[in-house]
Amino acid sequence: MGFSTTHLIIFLVIIVVIFGTKKLRNIGSDLGGAVKGFKDGMRDGTEKPAEAAAAPVQQVAASTAVPKETIDVEAKTKV
Repeated sequence: MGFSTTHLIIFLVIIVVIFGTKKLRNIGSDLGGAVKGFKDGMRDGTEKPAEAAAAPVQQVAASTAVPKETIDVEAKTKV
């Protein structure tokens, strides 16, 4: 059971009558923006691992030495 051209036109007319052209235009632009954002995200997702592999990995060792002087930033700005 396929849809003929007449069925599709009647269906589109009913949709336009129910939702209106302005709402359909907004839905179309929102859908287009979502697809574009998804494509950009997929493109960015494939580039980041290559950049991350090229960057050197730095490890910070835990310092066992106790600092001699502790500075409270909020105390300095309030005084």
